[in-house]
Amino acid sequence: MATVDFSWKKPKNHNTPLGPLGEVNAINSGSKLNDEILVTNIKWFIIFRWGVIGALIAFEILATLSSETLIRLGIIDLKDWPVAIIVALSLANFAYTYALKHGHSSIFSNPTINLWVQIAVDLLCLSVVVHYVGSTATPAPFFYVLHIVLACIFFSTRESLLVMLLVCVMYTAVLLFENPIFIQLPQSGLIDTHPSTESRQSNRVLLWMFVLNTLFFIIWYVVSRLSMVVREHEKRLMDAYERINQTQVEKDQYAVLMTHQLKSPLDAIRSKINLIKAGYCGESSQETKEVLMKIDRRAKNMAGLILDLLRLERLKETCMDTATLEPVNIKKSAQKCIDKLAPVINSKRVNIHASVEDFIYHGIPDQLEILLENIISNAITYSHEDTSVEISSQIDKETHVASITVSDHGIGIESKDLPNIFNEYFYSPRSVNHNNASSGVGLSIVKKAAENNKLQISVASEPGQGTSFKVIFQNIQLTDDAIKIDQVLL
Repeated sequence: MATVDFSWKKPKNHNTPLGPLGEVNAINSGSKLNDEILVTNIKWFIIFRWGVIGALIAFEILATLSSETLIRLGIIDLKDWPVAIIVALSLANFAYTYALKHGHSSIFSNPTINLWVQIAVDLLCLSVVVHYVGSTATPAPFFYVLHIVLACIFFSTRESLLVMLLVCVMYTAVLLFENPIFIQLPQSGLIDTHPSTESRQSNRVLLWMFVLNTLFFIIWYVVSRLSMVVREHEKRLMDAYERINQTQVEKDQYAVLMTHQLKSPLDAIRSKINLIKAGYCGESSQETKEVLMKIDRRAKNMAGLILDLLRLERLKETCMDTATLEPVNIKKSAQKCIDKLAPVINSKRVNIHASVEDFIYHGIPDQLEILLENIISNAITYSHEDTSVEISSQIDKETHVASITVSDHGIGIESKDLPNIFNEYFYSPRSVNHNNASSGVGLSIVKKAAENNKLQISVASEPGQGTSFKVIFQNIQLTDDAIKIDQVLL
């Protein structure tokens, strides 16, 4: 038996989603990034900084257990600087997080200031690390490259250039602090044919300064150019996404308009057919009555399709942020759906076995009924005659999670079709052969109702054996009396 789990999360708004590169237009124009993007970047940097703090703790443990190994690698005596850096970065992280959550936005306290303070403090701490680990004897200065690359990814070109210049200034300051000798060289040293050890050392430091600062600039230029190319492609994708969304909205609006236009003439056709069948327009031959019955059947199917389309569009327009959530007794809703479907149950000669416990779920009442009604109706429609449909529930009182399972003994769904059953207007050959009156949007309605009410659905099916729909409800409330019902409706 094939099983597929479906989960839909309704977005908070319908705007174009922002990627990790931030707002494309703002970045390309070099203007200030909006606060939403800055906050995202701040959170990312805080998480990354905790990782660095963890690495420094591991480094301090290694230094404590095997200091000789670090000395052989050319790392200067650690003293207490790793602990100082760990404490400084941890306090800074707590301060950034507090400012992000509780700080009042002002000219001196906003996401932009927060982010730039982080950059300055990080580079200062890194400079201390480079000084103690070794500014020319170890690869430690190359960690500056990470800040340049991240700046190119997350910031505008102008801002990443400022970060690169700040890196150059910091590294140059470290070299000057460690090696002031080449500034104080006597002039005679410039023409000395046999340079002293101090002169060679200063030339070596100058070479490191020039080469690494040049490397920082080259890396900034290459990565910033690549980031601009990626952002341009992202902008094109976002533009295409917006056009697709707009086209979808226009298509939906046209569908609603057409269904409204078709509804009136269909109602008129069915009304006239009923008058003819009742004999108000004179006697009709048997052949005429059979033709009228076929026309009425097709018109009825078309009216059902129109109703489903209108229902689907109404569900699409519903937003969880504005919808009124109410406590819904799922047991009563399931029973109400069974009662409403009694004529279909009798015509299909299907037995309904319902065993549902009492529990409360906060959702949109009419949509929860639509969801259950469509799932139960599908189970009845695609069941073989003289079989049964079982409706049962399970409740986990510890986790406050419940589920309603609707199982039939019908035609089933093939495994290749199972992932697509909630797509709009999806038909499988097996379902069409069994029920050619299907609108193809019944399960799309179920999907939108589940999305609007934050529900998950699991579907298991075996061709020729039957299908089982399991609707999962999170954060339920238990009623005082959870008494099971067990009914059989013929």
